[in-house]
Amino acid sequence: MSAESSPEPGIPGETGTNGPRRSAKGRRRKPRSEHHKALILMAWTAAGIVVLGGTGAGYLYFKLNGNIKSVDINQALGTDRPTKATGGSENILVLGSDSRSGSNKKLGGGADDGSARSDTAMIVHVYKGHKSASVVSIPRDTLVDRPECTDTKGEKHDGASGVMFNSAYSTGGAACAVKTVESLTGLRMDHYLEVDFSGFEKLIDELGGVPVTTTKNIDDKKSHLDLKAGTHTLNGKQALGLVRTRHGVGDGSDLGRIQLQQAFIKALVDQVKHVGIFTNPKKLYDLADTATKSVTTDSDLGSVNSLMSFANGLKGIGSSKMHMVTMPVRYDPADPNRVIIEKAKAQQVWDALRRDLPIPASATKDTASGEARGVVE
Repeated sequence: MSAESSPEPGIPGETGTNGPRRSAKGRRRKPRSEHHKALILMAWTAAGIVVLGGTGAGYLYFKLNGNIKSVDINQALGTDRPTKATGGSENILVLGSDSRSGSNKKLGGGADDGSARSDTAMIVHVYKGHKSASVVSIPRDTLVDRPECTDTKGEKHDGASGVMFNSAYSTGGAACAVKTVESLTGLRMDHYLEVDFSGFEKLIDELGGVPVTTTKNIDDKKSHLDLKAGTHTLNGKQALGLVRTRHGVGDGSDLGRIQLQQAFIKALVDQVKHVGIFTNPKKLYDLADTATKSVTTDSDLGSVNSLMSFANGLKGIGSSKMHMVTMPVRYDPADPNRVIIEKAKAQQVWDALRRDLPIPASATKDTASGEARGVVE
């Protein structure tokens, strides 16, 4: 099934550089390095945390609590923000940050300069009742007007017009990324979650791999991925390659990779539900330890208790209740390595989420897709 074709509302999503222009038929050939960010989803962050709060294992609780990093988004952004949703629905901005230091350097390549950028971004709208969710992936190459913002250290950053979406994170971190998303959508982000690059690979291995079916061969030497058409249980390295690949599928664009990411997320959600972590204390702890070390949250979620409560509210959402789309965009005629928001169609998406309604099919019809739909099932 296509990652964007589900009729139901559903949960959850690179820094680009200039490169050679794409051919008229939409294929990209730019030879830039692949420091792509993998993704996070609430289900696997939750999986290792939900039970531990009630086990009475005080040492484990405090150790996990100490793993979690948090940032005070609310203080940085102040009161000039969209109104909070009412009725029990929530919006969560989920980012993958590609750090240039430590083990992330080894996985992503590049200089060990301590810098970071957001290479995966998803708005997750959890509907009232927390039985379903919609996920809107924002292409990193989208040209946007970035608003002036203040980061969590109190430093102010000027706004800019016609810059790539992921420049918000590289400019001012989490707070500026949230500010930019709220400016684009008019939606209040109730929470923020960010995942570490290296933790993704380790977490997949601790889950025992994730089964996926590919309908076509995928061979991308840049992401070290070589899969024949068929069913595979991907280990951490292969899964990281799959969510990073862009040259081996579709039109070679970031949009095609987003479609693979969305399909993989659904497979991962199903795997978390079936892997039996709640009957295996060691697996549960290992997963919780990796997840809490890998995640950065807003300060409201910055403890095991808060994450546990948050996770409990999401654990009933399976892959069949996740409607995943890409923000409506078209290729930029002046530079097809970039995309431009289809404003009227995007507004349909934001209006639907604001009203806690399913995203209409008309919002994403005839928009740029990346041509990788259905490659992974």
